[in-house]
Amino acid sequence: MKRRDAIRNSALMAAMINTGYITNLVTKRSAGKIRIGACDWSLGMDSDPAAFDLAKQIGLAGVQVNLGSLQNNLHLREKPVQETYLEISRRTGVAIAGLAIGELNNVPYKSDARTDQWVSDSIDVASALGVKVILLAFFSNNDLRNDEAGKKEVIRKLKLVAPKAEKLGVILGIESYLSAEEVMDIIRQIGSRNVKVFYDFRNAADAGYDVIREIKWLGKNNICELHMKENGQLLGKGTMDWEKICNTLIEMDYYGDGWMQIEWAVPRDADLIKSYRNNMQFLRNCFHY
Repeated sequence: MKRRDAIRNSALMAAMINTGYITNLVTKRSAGKIRIGACDWSLGMDSDPAAFDLAKQIGLAGVQVNLGSLQNNLHLREKPVQETYLEISRRTGVAIAGLAIGELNNVPYKSDARTDQWVSDSIDVASALGVKVILLAFFSNNDLRNDEAGKKEVIRKLKLVAPKAEKLGVILGIESYLSAEEVMDIIRQIGSRNVKVFYDFRNAADAGYDVIREIKWLGKNNICELHMKENGQLLGKGTMDWEKICNTLIEMDYYGDGWMQIEWAVPRDADLIKSYRNNMQFLRNCFHY
């Protein structure tokens, strides 16, 4: 290439960037790949299929559902309960967007043998419901920070159950307060393509991590799904730089399993439906669709 051609091409590229042409191309490629859902527990309907009617009223595309609690014996493991969820999803047109085992925060996977069956059963539930990702929660009693014994036990357990997840095409997503490097060390030791990071920007920021650095370091293929939240604030009204987060995800061409879930982004005493509609529109604007 001649020098004058190189200069002309460089000038053209700069103009395309300055006018937003390149950004628009990336945006159009990424926009709409990630649908917006919400966690049933954040809608005030933990493990309750009525969350789908509320989600429809809000305008959400899906609901991330909790497997259940000790009180209802993690009831989504029961076929009649699964049929109830499938029917209400069909009736409302709101998808079953994800599955979570929130009870692990109270009954820790890292130390309680009962949870082995829960995680194994949840893979069957996810398959029956057509769900791609199961959120494994590692907070409160199940926190892995500064717990090497706990990490080793989780690695041991997930090594045993990961082949089942692989067979049924289900991803086990680890959500925790661990750094990106720490959780990836666990995933590498497990050695399964079906164990990934369930990334929560607010949790990571609260734990002291640079979320932009982390998601770039993790890369789009190691993050299965996202929680979008500001504790006690609407999205865009807290301390997170959501514009930068969204632009980084767009630049990465990230779409994971195709879902992001709004969680706990409602101000105190605010109207829940109005708050979720505001949050949903904020994310649509942020991702340009």
